[in-house]
This record gives sequence, structure tokens and C-alpha cells, in this order.
Amino acid sequence: MDNVKNTGNMEATRHAGNTVKSVLQVVLFVGLGILFIWLSVRSLTKEDVQMIFDAIKLVNNPLGWSMLGVSALFAILADVARAVRSKILLVPIGYNVRFPMAFYSVMVCYLANLAVPRLGEILRCSFLQRFENVPFQKTLGTVLTERAVDLLCWLFMLLIAIGMNMELLNNLVVDHANNLTLRALLEQKGLSLLGNYFIYILIAVIIASYIVFRLTRKWWMRVPFFVKVREFLVGIWRGFISIKDLPHPWRYIFWTLLMWVFYFLGTYSCFLAFPFLQHIGPGAAYSVLIFSTIAFMVSQGGLGSYPLIVAGIVFMYGVPYTQGLAGGWVGWVLQTAIALVLGLASLVLASFHKKKRDKTIPDTAER
Repeated sequence: MDNVKNTGNMEATRHAGNTVKSVLQVVLFVGLGILFIWLSVRSLTKEDVQMIFDAIKLVNNPLGWSMLGVSALFAILADVARAVRSKILLVPIGYNVRFPMAFYSVMVCYLANLAVPRLGEILRCSFLQRFENVPFQKTLGTVLTERAVDLLCWLFMLLIAIGMNMELLNNLVVDHANNLTLRALLEQKGLSLLGNYFIYILIAVIIASYIVFRLTRKWWMRVPFFVKVREFLVGIWRGFISIKDLPHPWRYIFWTLLMWVFYFLGTYSCFLAFPFLQHIGPGAAYSVLIFSTIAFMVSQGGLGSYPLIVAGIVFMYGVPYTQGLAGGWVGWVLQTAIALVLGLASLVLASFHKKKRDKTIPDTAER
């Protein structure tokens, strides 16, 4: 009888301990999420906040709010596509990650990157190691592959965006007092050759640089800095071509393309929320999507730089700079809010999932 009683007490104690552990885990994750939120918005000035509220007033109508909702939906679908893509990369190395955990890891990555650039990639690997029992270094390898693919895709689309906007850039009025376009200003300064044949000169410079590099490569390869640069570029290339070793490479390519399509549709839907952006068309939305990506490379979470780039791009399409700035702020708030809300929710929801104890061999269907 005493043994039964002791066993019951032990079970109750263990259950209470697990409950306390779960509560502490949730509190820790929520606290971590709140810390990331504070770090990501602490640099906002009063002027920034006022401009955001003024911009929101411009979409204070049913159509505007509906389009912002559609834009948010497409942004989340892009994150879903990214999570599916990350699962595909882990299958060949023997790990069948649960989709919710793959999605949570992506959103935690975004949340952390709002606070500290590049921290998200580290936490994403740690997250899957903790909950899915995937070794850190193996997840890191797949994350680097994803980044390599994203970078090459973006560079290709950037060339398209530059070609699309070359004529607009040349005809952009840069001196309103004298009604001078950029092309006319360049011609005045004797730079017409550069203005008209920029692409050809760029190609010539690239070819010449490659020839010089090949002729002097033995010397460059003795400099530690350039050795590291070479290793980085080779790593990106190897990560990119490793896609061919996947059981179903076209599946990975499909989800990559779908992810970019969702990003574009999210940007275009945001345009439709503003009366002053509705008329400039999908080409402008594509340009904003591609060029605004630079904002997240140069500043923490795109803070400040994203609205400026958006305003600069739509200005070429005839939209007043202040209106473009307002639209850019709303777009930034929408993207940041998604990362904050879903990132924090992912931290909380993940704490209720049981951890995988053993390596999971992929299902036959996924091979």
C-alpha cells in the first residue's frame, strides 16, 4: 500500500515538475520574443511614428484594408513556401522535419533578425536541433544553400529590374529648375557614353577584371583575405549546385519560384491599397520588391531604408516622393508586424510540441 502511495506521489511530483517546466519555458520564450520586439523598434523616432500613422490614414477605407490583408496573406504564404523548401533540403540527409516546426523556425529567424542581423540563422539552426534533433551543422549547411539560391535568384531578377527601369532612370528629372533629365545632365558633364552605354561598359569591366584575376590568381591566393572571399564564393556555388543531388530537384525549384511569386503578389497587393499607387502597375511593384531587398541588407530589419527605397522607386513612376514614403512606411510596418506576431507566436506554440528524441528517416513518399 505504501509502495502504491509513494508511486502516486512520485507521479504527481513529476507531473507538477513538468508543468512548472512548461510554464517557465513559455515565459522564457515570450520574454525572448518581447526582447526582440523592443530591439527592433527602439530606433523609431517620433517623426517616424507620426508618418506611419499619417500613412495608415490614407488606407482608412474597406478596399485599402482588404488589400493590406491580402498582402499580409501572400507574405505569410511566401513564408510557408520557404518552410516547405527547408524541409525538402533536410530529407536527403535523413531528417523528416515536422512542417509546423519548420515554419516556426523560419518565423523565429525573421523575428531574431529584426533585433540583431544574422542572429536569426543561428537561432533557426538551434531551434531545429532542440525540437527536431537535427544537428546544428547539418541545418546550417541547408540554410547556407537556401541563402545561396536566394542570392543568385535575386541577382538575376535585379538585372531584369535594372533593364526594365533604365529608360525611366535616364528620363528622370533631376534638376527641376532647368528641367534637366538624368541623361541630359550626364551629357552636359561629358558622360553621355556612360549614360547611354552603361551596360556595355559594365560587361567590358567584368570581362577585363576576370582576365586580370586569372592572370594574377597565384598572387591573390596568397592573401588571407582573398582566400576567405574565394572560399565564401565557392561555398555559395557548391550550395547552389547541391540542389541537383536532391531526390526531386524540381520540387525545390517549384517552391522557390512560388515563394518569389508570393512575394511579388504581396507587394502588388500593398500597392492596390493606396489610390496614388494603384495606377503605376505591376512593373513598379516588381521593381520595389527587388530593389527594396537591399534595405534589409543595409539596415536592421529595413528600418528607415525600406521607405526611402520605395519612395525613390515609385518617384520614377511619377508618384510624389512624400506619398511614396508614406506607402513605404505602411509596407514596412506590415512586414515587420507579420514577423513580430508570427515570430512571437511561433516561440510560444513551439514550447507545447514534444521534442523528437531520435533521428527520423524520411518517408518513402518524400524520397
